[in-house]
Amino acid sequence: MKALIPVAGAGTRLRPHTYTQPKPLIPVAGKPIIAAIIEQLQEYGIEEFVFVIGYLGDKIRKYIEDSYPDLKKVFIYQEKRLGLGHAIWLAQKEFMQEPEFLIMLGDTILDGDLQGILSSKTTCLGVKKVEDPREFGVVVLDEDRYIRKVVEKPRIPKSNMAIVGIYKICEVPELIAALSYIIEHEVKTMDEFQLTDALMQMVRLGCKISVCPISNWFDCGKKEILLATNAMLLQRRDREEGTHYSFTNTIIIPPVRIGKGCKIENSILGPNVSVGDGAQLKQAIIYDSIIGNYASIEEAVLQRSIIGSDASVKGLSQSLNIGDNTEIDFS
Repeated sequence: MKALIPVAGAGTRLRPHTYTQPKPLIPVAGKPIIAAIIEQLQEYGIEEFVFVIGYLGDKIRKYIEDSYPDLKKVFIYQEKRLGLGHAIWLAQKEFMQEPEFLIMLGDTILDGDLQGILSSKTTCLGVKKVEDPREFGVVVLDEDRYIRKVVEKPRIPKSNMAIVGIYKICEVPELIAALSYIIEHEVKTMDEFQLTDALMQMVRLGCKISVCPISNWFDCGKKEILLATNAMLLQRRDREEGTHYSFTNTIIIPPVRIGKGCKIENSILGPNVSVGDGAQLKQAIIYDSIIGNYASIEEAVLQRSIIGSDASVKGLSQSLNIGDNTEIDFS
């Protein structure tokens, strides 16, 4: 089965980090979001990938080509960001001959068993109940538990069942026809061609679309969720690997993930901290945070912070959200 992963978005909710780094390359638990997605799908036997790239797409392509040289992969460029439906429509030649394929959003990390959705005999959407459905695509089911309605970010939700960013498509010609219909007829929601509108068109034409509950789901588009994802993955990997570190006069409180070539002394790290390669930490207390590659932290207390690559922080006790190549000195 092929997997289509759209990664063309600008990631505006994670600025300033996404001014210089595409969202799929932002690290969680020691590796970029896109790496976690690729490796999760590989665990389920998916070997062929189609990536729709756009904003800072060359960086995504280079990372994937360098990190996964043997991966069967194709890159499609979305020149204008016209929505998820448009991105999938652009890539149709790569899956139009397939009996089925998988769509997984490039900023979504799923925690739990995906076998239910992957083994579905009908087109199937991963879903989870949420407190505020207005931020998501939502589904309304009929009495047979098939989708009756799909709505993108409804103002007045009639369901709290959100689409979590994974879709198994079994009616491939019908999806292509539905995408072509909404594009040809300028059917837009929030000024974009949405996949939800194409799915609704499929429902109107009689396609049976089912749902599969996903136990845990992280839409890594906001700082708070990114940090929660980082903590979840660190805790899981610590249980599986039990990694231990030793640095001069430094206390490590698991779970913590530290990259290669780091220099750390007189510090306290953890819990829930990931540190990128080559970072330098001196007299720092850091917890619930993500520190980028080659960042420098000195005489600082940081909590619930994201520090970009090559950033420098000195003499501080704050919660920060600063991008790459930034220098802050509060001493």
